[in-house]
Amino acid sequence: MPTSSLSAKINLDEEVKLSETAVERDLNDSLAEIYSIIITLDGLEKAYIKDSIPETEYTEICSRLLKQYKSNLSDDTVARSFGDLETFKRQWDIECPRATERLRVNLPATIADPSNSHTSTSTPHPSTAPSQPSASGSKILLATENFITFLDALKLNMLSKDALHPLLVELIQSVNEVTLGDFEGRPKIISWLIRLNGMRAQEELSEGEARELVFEMEGAYAGFKKTLN
Repeated sequence: MPTSSLSAKINLDEEVKLSETAVERDLNDSLAEIYSIIITLDGLEKAYIKDSIPETEYTEICSRLLKQYKSNLSDDTVARSFGDLETFKRQWDIECPRATERLRVNLPATIADPSNSHTSTSTPHPSTAPSQPSASGSKILLATENFITFLDALKLNMLSKDALHPLLVELIQSVNEVTLGDFEGRPKIISWLIRLNGMRAQEELSEGEARELVFEMEGAYAGFKKTLN
């Protein structure tokens, strides 16, 4: 065999390096973790739909996966290489529709739509079923304070995603503790959560968007207070 052919032979025992530097290795590790999060989240959503996982366990795991996903993408280098979710999915040939929807909402299903809870083993008779779950005064106070805090943030012109989104997440979580299902204005809260989630961290609402948000949150607050009467 000619020498040129020998040198051209592939050494199957040779280690193939996926990265040449520590920076490249860290980037590949982060992208691999994001891939794993998406796959795991899709499986978690399927398990939840099939009642194969307790609601509390689902909420805990889903919240952790969403935080890990966000944490990985908080690195500018990773975010640039990732692009966006649809591009990443095409690049790696994955579908994961349930994970895609959960990442779009950025909230566990138990928080985004508690009225669809399906872990209860019994159904109360309509005449005796309560319209609202029993809630302590401290939980009602917390939800009320979270409404006021969010509206105050808007009045102080805190209009960036990284300022408003965490406050709105806390708000909907506290509201879910004292209300059962939808009330007037609650769908608007979820809509704004999704809208804020689609923004970049430093991106800010326009003046018109901020006025719209104030109007709709004041309506949601009024709707919330009606459920307590």
